[in-house]
Amino acid sequence: MADIDNETEVSEDDWAAAMQEQAVEDNGHAAAQPASFQSFDGTAPKTTSMNDFDLILDIPVQLTVELGRTKISIRNLLQLAHGSVVELDALAGEPMDVLVNGTLIAQGEVVVVNDKFGIRLTDIITPSERVRKLRN
Repeated sequence: MADIDNETEVSEDDWAAAMQEQAVEDNGHAAAQPASFQSFDGTAPKTTSMNDFDLILDIPVQLTVELGRTKISIRNLLQLAHGSVVELDALAGEPMDVLVNGTLIAQGEVVVVNDKFGIRLTDIITPSERVRKLRN
């Protein structure tokens, strides 16, 4: 059993060689291209294309439309009853925020269609705008 353990151990020389190889690749010297693997049926693998994003189209995400926010004390929260009005920080007619998994992606306005509320998107937030908002 001890012989098997000695054969599978990685020596410090192996680590040093691996680190040196990585340093050579990081310095811009010629790096070996990854080998192409063949599938079990012997054909070459398919190249990645934009159609591969079809794999994620059925993943559910949390879509939230935020009307506004406020902070209240627990005392005032416990006093809320049917018909109570809670003042929010948003003004009437102001665009509402549309968030996907907690990230702002758009703004819009409320619409009513067949007695159901919806939102009409009026502004889509670009990735560069999201980054700029994070810096502020």
